[in-house]
Amino acid sequence: MEESEGRYINPFTDYGFKYLFGSEPNKEFTLALVNALLRGHEVIKSLTMLPTEQLGDTQDDRRAVFDVYCENEQGDKIIIEMQKADQQYFKDRSIYYSSFPIRSQGAKGRWRFGLKAVYTIGILDFVFDEDKDDEDYFHHEVKLMGINKKEVFFDKLTYIYLEMPKFRKTEAELESLFDKWLYALKNLPRLLERPAALQERIFRKFFDVAETANLSKEDYAKYLESEKVYYDLDGAFRSAIASGLVKGRAEGRAEGRAEGRAEGRAEGRAEGRAEGRAEGRAEGIEENKRATAKKMKAKGYATAEIAELIGLSPDEVAAL
Repeated sequence: MEESEGRYINPFTDYGFKYLFGSEPNKEFTLALVNALLRGHEVIKSLTMLPTEQLGDTQDDRRAVFDVYCENEQGDKIIIEMQKADQQYFKDRSIYYSSFPIRSQGAKGRWRFGLKAVYTIGILDFVFDEDKDDEDYFHHEVKLMGINKKEVFFDKLTYIYLEMPKFRKTEAELESLFDKWLYALKNLPRLLERPAALQERIFRKFFDVAETANLSKEDYAKYLESEKVYYDLDGAFRSAIASGLVKGRAEGRAEGRAEGRAEGRAEGRAEGRAEGRAEGRAEGIEENKRATAKKMKAKGYATAEIAELIGLSPDEVAAL
């Protein structure tokens, strides 16, 4: 993501996304976005915003804080997460988060375990490592499936992941509301005006609300602080990737030469570079995560908030 020129809110910031899609006054945007992203599913007519903080069964249990949490008129639960940077256990976390709306449905007394559907939507500002070479595969829809029959085994649990860096449609290529919402989300920080292709009433209102000039002084101050955190994180991860590549190349050459003597120079160098890049990138990202977390601690951010934004555990943040 490029740095915002300032006219519109950056939805990849924590405060910006929650302001646009997690507040009661703007829930019509949430409804339109969810209907676009759940294409192929039943159209949702209304949404009720739910508390984003979910507590465990006991006081000592780990809690969860969602970016957006809501339910439709049928009681189906919907979690929406905007993930700004790659996290080692992101998929694990999203599965764990989905367990809260599942367990919350447990009724007291006699209950036959009839569950409402749970949808977890991840809008990602990064690319999964395992899919980075497939440029066209950015929209993941995951359900429990029987391996042998290749059929959906349970249709009430759905995970949707959108790798936004891979969405590269131009304004002229936009066809569906799905395309238009992804285009708006990805490009909003650097747009100077509403694109001509986004003529629907919901987009006219969305772009009006998203103007930073329409924020109150208090909201604007909160947004600027959130935007600073976003760009600090973005800079840290870009630096980590760059340093990881440099380290990886150096280690790759060394390992490649050693392996090459035994198994062939070409194969050794290739494997060494690949392993070195991967290890160096991972180490660099972790180092920069901690550096950014230290800066946030110095500015007074709460441990839980730092852990949520950076992707470290609360214990790791506390130890810094």
